[in-house]
Amino acid sequence: MTDVRPPDSVVSKLFRSEQGGHEQVVLCQDRESGLKAVIAIHSTALGPALGGTRFFPYASDEDALEDALNLSRGMSYKNALAGLDHGGGKAVIIGDPDTDKTPELLRAYGRFVASLGGRYVTACDVGTYVADMDVIAGENPWTTGRSPEHGGAGDSSVLTAFGVFQGMRAAAQVRWGAPTLRGRRVGIAGVGKVGHHLVEHLLDDGAEVVITDVREEAVARIRARHPQVGAVADTATLIRGDLDVYAPCALGGALNDATVPALTASVVCGAANNQLAHPGVEKDLADRGILYAPDYVVNAGGVIQVADELHGFDFDRAKAKASKIFDTTLAIFERAADDGIPPAAAADRLAEQRIAERTPAQEWLRPTAG
Repeated sequence: MTDVRPPDSVVSKLFRSEQGGHEQVVLCQDRESGLKAVIAIHSTALGPALGGTRFFPYASDEDALEDALNLSRGMSYKNALAGLDHGGGKAVIIGDPDTDKTPELLRAYGRFVASLGGRYVTACDVGTYVADMDVIAGENPWTTGRSPEHGGAGDSSVLTAFGVFQGMRAAAQVRWGAPTLRGRRVGIAGVGKVGHHLVEHLLDDGAEVVITDVREEAVARIRARHPQVGAVADTATLIRGDLDVYAPCALGGALNDATVPALTASVVCGAANNQLAHPGVEKDLADRGILYAPDYVVNAGGVIQVADELHGFDFDRAKAKASKIFDTTLAIFERAADDGIPPAAAADRLAEQRIAERTPAQEWLRPTAG
């Protein structure tokens, strides 16, 4: 019988496209609260899938599904290279968090997470915050990124920014021979949750910083505290400026066919997920002599922080683990040079190697005998 499903159907995406390979995808709907969400579990080979919940006004349901699939796959690789005993998962809630988010909706979402029985552990992402995790945690025990008052680690963007800074130091070591940004001009696109912490690290290290953000209040907050920080109107202006490092810290797809040719920076290292808009962009960067620090490697500090929460949070322990992002990033650059491939490809190979070498015993899924 001929398959008459359209090529962009959900089933085709999961089973027949390059985005396939996911273990489980759950479409969630609660009519009473208005919840519409997708929970995507890419892999549990290393342990329960761990990844945040994004709340975003997607243009279409298909866009939401595509984002969940891409983000969850990235979490498998991120968690593997961060040395965590977790697979990759991600959830997206479809809607405007400023107008659609309610306690009832979050609780309904929490019940869907609970229905997975520990296969997926959630945390914060774009559009969700610590207070939201506290609400979601009321419905299931598989929620991290909660407030300290509720036994959690608090804002995971603190160690996300710290990890990005460590990756940037590693890139500086390779590019300029010393692990410091002192005297370098760094442009940051997006100074929200993570970006504003990254500004602090860079200023402390002696870097010159210039920023942009679609929200004028975010830029104003930074400049009120640090008048020496420069600001430009938009990302297009930023990337064409005189930069040593470009740090995309907003949404994905920042590196594409339009932005890569315009870049003046010789290093790209930022916190945004899925920065490469499509396959081949990593080669375009390499061909231009631009050193790219793979996003899911350098932005792993946040997931390291929330994973530590599952064992009774200790900030110093989590920070020590996040500091190893420096060594991991260096190892990726070395592997890329040895194999003659872009760093993004080298990172993928190392992540896939760790996943393949781990026997998926999955004791965490087995019920207790008796």
